[in-house]
Amino acid sequence: MSLNNNIIYERNTIEFVTVALEYCSFAEAVKTYSLFDFVDKATKILPLLYLKASLLPDAPPNEEIEPAVEVTEEMYESLRTNIASALGAYDSYLETFHPDMQYSDTPIVTFISENLADVYQDTGNFVSVYRQGNEILMREAVAICRNNFRKHWGQQLLNAMKALHTVRYNDDDDDDCIEMQKTE
Repeated sequence: MSLNNNIIYERNTIEFVTVALEYCSFAEAVKTYSLFDFVDKATKILPLLYLKASLLPDAPPNEEIEPAVEVTEEMYESLRTNIASALGAYDSYLETFHPDMQYSDTPIVTFISENLADVYQDTGNFVSVYRQGNEILMREAVAICRNNFRKHWGQQLLNAMKALHTVRYNDDDDDDCIEMQKTE
């Protein structure tokens, strides 16, 4: 297969790899950011990650090939906990797109940290396969990541974005407004 016809070397795929790696590095370094810096950077990188994932080439998954899962439950939980700790009271928000919402009389509370950890799980697994350099697994990783983006983590990313936008651009005059925390 020539490089021009190989989806793993297409421009959109390489750009997604770059942004996914940047997102994973950013998420892993959450403890090094102030609340303002974390939210500010998240509101910038997440839309780019969404855009690049939406441009991944279509590749049907091969059921016989299964790339190794590198992001373990322990890694997921550690990342989720670190993000929850960084966001503090800003971590929770009312979910409007939850499937059970149509049957609920009360709002459903969900967490930005869970949304971002879900995004990390798929992008982290994707990036780890690309690091291995096995072209067969890389092609399958594109197919899996694109499929998972469409079915799950794309919506998780958008849910987090909406909540993070509210946190980042809060106009309240409260003492704990995030705008005030950027000077700390």
